[in-house]
Amino acid sequence: MCLIAFAHRRHARFPLVVAANRDELHRRPSVPLSFWADCPRILAGRDLLGRGTWLGVSRGGRFAALTNYHSGTGASGRDAPRRGPSRGLLVSAFLDNARSTRDYLREVAARGGDYDAFSLVAGDGREMGYYSNRGPAPVILPPGIYGLSNALLDAPWPKVERIKAGMSETLSRRSWRPGALMELLADRAPPAPGGPRDRGRGSGSARRRAALFIRGEHYGTRSSTVLTVDGAGRVAFIERSFEPDGMTWSQAHLEFVIEDA
Repeated sequence: MCLIAFAHRRHARFPLVVAANRDELHRRPSVPLSFWADCPRILAGRDLLGRGTWLGVSRGGRFAALTNYHSGTGASGRDAPRRGPSRGLLVSAFLDNARSTRDYLREVAARGGDYDAFSLVAGDGREMGYYSNRGPAPVILPPGIYGLSNALLDAPWPKVERIKAGMSETLSRRSWRPGALMELLADRAPPAPGGPRDRGRGSGSARRRAALFIRGEHYGTRSSTVLTVDGAGRVAFIERSFEPDGMTWSQAHLEFVIEDA
């Protein structure tokens, strides 16, 4: 149950603010945040199986992030896996690309059936867009605060509503720091029983997975990310990685100024 909240042109100083948790099997190999040796314009963590990423930026100021889509069918709530291309390559391909956001999302939509279910957010510094191969056509997003988990954008899941509200409250402060968003991402409290998306979540493990931060021996929050881009083109990217017991095992903080395309 990955989780992303982002503020697109809603803050006077920061055109883009992102707070995200990556939830994944702990055994799936990946490397933490870094500039990629084989594609040095990309700054992101990397999935070592599919060779793509879940969230990243480019030196040219492009941003993209992806979540899996859970249909709610079957015991796991996930669509049956296919043997198509890795969905994480949709993120890295956009970051290492010169196409506009809308053109790239249209291209992805034309071949969306080749992939397992996903939702993709992408922005080129001028426009921010969204597409899911379980939803309608790609859209260009107006300024706002948005939330995405394993459904369509802004689906009214408790964790989505909570992170959007938390980001809104944080950004409304006269002075705030990325650490406030890291604290928000670390919230391990499950939603109150009886609310939306609560059906079938009576077990302890299911309720824990409905929290913003998931702790589990085999599956849980692997990393938390806070990303800001200010009006002068300065990018600050913080990634905190976790052990299965929820303890921090590494943190990376990288900054750069967006280069002209």
